[in-house]
Amino acid sequence: MKVFFDVLHLYYLPQYLPVIDELNQRGAQTVVVLYKQEDAVLNAAAEYAIKAHNLNAHWLQSESQAVAFYRQCGADWVIFGKAFAAIAELNSIVKTALMQHGIGPKACYYDASNNATSVRFVEGQHRLTRLHTLYPDSTFVDTGYAKLDPLLSQPQYPLPSHEDFGLDASKPTVLYAPTFYPSSLERLPKNWLANLTHCNVIIKPHYFSQTKDKYQKHQRLLQRWQQYEHVYVSQLEEFNLVPFMALADVLVSDASSAIFEFFALGKPVVWCNFYKLRWSYRGPFAYRFKARLDDDISYFEPLCFKADSPSDVISAIEEALHQPQKFHNQQNQTTIERLAGRLDGNSAKRIVSYLYDN
Repeated sequence: MKVFFDVLHLYYLPQYLPVIDELNQRGAQTVVVLYKQEDAVLNAAAEYAIKAHNLNAHWLQSESQAVAFYRQCGADWVIFGKAFAAIAELNSIVKTALMQHGIGPKACYYDASNNATSVRFVEGQHRLTRLHTLYPDSTFVDTGYAKLDPLLSQPQYPLPSHEDFGLDASKPTVLYAPTFYPSSLERLPKNWLANLTHCNVIIKPHYFSQTKDKYQKHQRLLQRWQQYEHVYVSQLEEFNLVPFMALADVLVSDASSAIFEFFALGKPVVWCNFYKLRWSYRGPFAYRFKARLDDDISYFEPLCFKADSPSDVISAIEEALHQPQKFHNQQNQTTIERLAGRLDGNSAKRIVSYLYDN
C-alpha cells in the first residue's frame, strides 16, 4: 500500500508521525508531500525534520500543483491535515482522509469537513456526534488522536532530557505553548519570567509566531525571553510539541489544542483566558472573534487553572504545581476522552487498520 501525507505546514507532522511509523512497520510505502517556501530557513527546517525522522519526501512548488500530482502519483490513500479545496477532484481517483491538525476550540475544526474526504478520523464521541449532525452524508471514524500515541505508549523515537535544552532536571518544568491568534503572548508582561526562576520554562511558540511577518512582535518578545538562563525557546526545526509535553509538569496555553492534549496526559493546565485582539476583532467587530472560536472552548473551564488576566498567571502556575491533580477527577476524565478519544496509545494502529481494510 502507498500512502501520501500532505504537509502544508511543518506543524502538521506530529500527528502524522505515529501513523507513518505504524504503516512502515506493516510494510507500506509512505511519502510526505511538502511545499517549497520562499524563505530558505523554512525549507531548511523541513529538511531537518525529514532527516531526523527518516522520511520519504516529495516537494511541490505550490498548492496549485497538488491536484495534478495527487491525480497521477499512484497513491492508495492521500491524507490531509486540513480542508483541501479541490478534494472533489481527487475523491473519484484516490481515497482521501482528513486528520485535522489540532483538536482545539477553533471553529475550523468543524468547518474542515465542508469539503468531505473519503473518511475523516476524529477524536472522541463528542466530536463524532457533532460532525455526524453537521455532515450526515460524510464518513467519520473515532480513532483517537494519534499525535498523543508516543506519550501514551512506547515512542518510536527517543524523547529528550532536560539537559538537552540546558535545563535543571531538579526543578519543575513549565511549558508555555501559546497559539498564534488569538494569542496571550503579547499580553504577558515583558518580565513575567523573572518570577519563575525556581522553575525551568520551555516556550514552544506556534510555527506562525516564528515565521510570519505579521507576528514580528511575537518574535521580539521571544528573543527577549530567551535571554533568561532558566528559559528555553524552541527553535523552528523543533516543530513537535510532544517532546516538550513529555518533560513538562505544567502547561500554560490559551486558545490552543495543547490544552486538551496536555490534560489528556494527566497533567495540570493553566488556561490564559486573555488575548491580544486586532482592532478588526474588537468592539463592533467582536462577532469575528466569537466566530473564530467554537463553543468547545467552554470545556476549558472545568479542566484548567484559569488566569483571566496576565497578573493571574504566576499564581495559577504555583497552584497547578502544588495541586497537579486538582481537576483530574472521573468526570473530567470522561470529558477529555469525549474530546480527545481513547487514550490507550493505539490511535495510529486504528487508523492504519482502517486504511488497510478500506
